[in-house]
Amino acid sequence: MSMKDLVSSPYFFKIAQSVVFVFVVYFLTLQAVKIVNRSGLDLRTKHKIRKLILYISTAVNLIILSLIWVKNIRTFSILLSVVGAGLVIALQDAIMCVAGWFIILIRKPYDVGDRVEISGIKGDVIDIRLFQTTLLEIGNWVKDEQSTGRIVHVPNKNIFTSPVFNYTREFEYIWNELKVVVTFESNWKKARDIMLSFASEKAEVVRENVRRKIKKMSEKYLIFYEKLTPIVYVKIVDHGIELSLRYLTTAKNRRSSESELAENILDSFQMESDINFAYPTYRIVK
Repeated sequence: MSMKDLVSSPYFFKIAQSVVFVFVVYFLTLQAVKIVNRSGLDLRTKHKIRKLILYISTAVNLIILSLIWVKNIRTFSILLSVVGAGLVIALQDAIMCVAGWFIILIRKPYDVGDRVEISGIKGDVIDIRLFQTTLLEIGNWVKDEQSTGRIVHVPNKNIFTSPVFNYTREFEYIWNELKVVVTFESNWKKARDIMLSFASEKAEVVRENVRRKIKKMSEKYLIFYEKLTPIVYVKIVDHGIELSLRYLTTAKNRRSSESELAENILDSFQMESDINFAYPTYRIVK
């Protein structure tokens, strides 16, 4: 086919139109993203706006290409029916992922920045795309749910097949426990009061915020807490008296709050002659 025949072909003009429009939309998208990146908005807002720009540009490209290549509505509807039937059969998993993406956008079981557990994988949500959600993994071989540094991609279809646990959505506080064991001879009541005093100091700072969050949640869910203050449970174990301090903390500060409490409790116990830690001992008899 000569160049003259190619240019006179009915498809040449459509191809040229398609390339030009796609390039223009792509160029405008890049400019819009640059403007967002230079703005003074916070990181989360920037990320959301960038994703919205990407969705809009993709939709605009699809509409323009459809108008260029499809002659009339009837042809377009027939094309959609044929293509749709084929996609349902061949791309079931992909379609489920897209459906999951719509559910995530509409119902918002989680959003970027939330700490979640999906299909047994824990992490902080750093991106939500058409087919998958990207997590910055926590836990696994790292204790107390701190970051491993790994990026994990979870298919969006998993929200239909497994529970989604959200640590931070609407109520970012969780109950944590710190356990110590003192000897039977120790003044366990004094030890209990010491642990409770440190936890109560931290609880006082966040108490009003916790109550406000719970009140807001009660407008949507049948949920309530009668006791928000820390408490120490006492239990007799084989080698001493176990004191379990139960307190509220934010999910992302679980380890740091436990470390701070542990340091204060250790310093205070060392100053008390009638409080001693207990530990398992073994006696070998010959």
